[in-house]
Amino acid sequence: MDAQIPNGIIELEEMEFYAYHGCFREENVVGNRFIVNIALKTDMTLPMKSDKINDALNYMKVYKLVRQEMQQTSNLLENVTARIIDSLYRNFPQIKWTRVKVSKMNPPMGGQMKKVSVTLEKSFNAEMK
Repeated sequence: MDAQIPNGIIELEEMEFYAYHGCFREENVVGNRFIVNIALKTDMTLPMKSDKINDALNYMKVYKLVRQEMQQTSNLLENVTARIIDSLYRNFPQIKWTRVKVSKMNPPMGGQMKKVSVTLEKSFNAEMK
C-alpha cells in the first residue's frame, strides 16, 4: 500500500508589477500595471518535518523569477504567462502542477474595463521524464 504524500499548494497572490506588455506602441512606451497570481503544487513532506527553508520551495526565488519575466516585454499576455510557467519548471523541478494568471489593469479597449487576464495551467507528468 502506497503512503499518502502530503501535497500542498503554495500561492503567491496579487504580485504587482509595472511593465510594458502589449501590441500597441503606446503600451510599450507608457506601460501598465499588471497583477500576477501563482499557485504551485509540491510535496511538502520534508519541509513540514524539518522546518528548514532549504527543504522547501523557496517562494522568494519564485517571486524573483516572476519579476524577471515581467521585465521582458511581450506583445501578448499568453506569451509572458507561458514564459513564467517555463521558468518555474526549469528552476523548481519539485513542482507537480502550477497555475499562473497574469492580469493587465485598465487595458486600452476603448471603454471602461478593470482588467483582462490570461490563466495557464501545467501539470508535470512523471512518465514524460
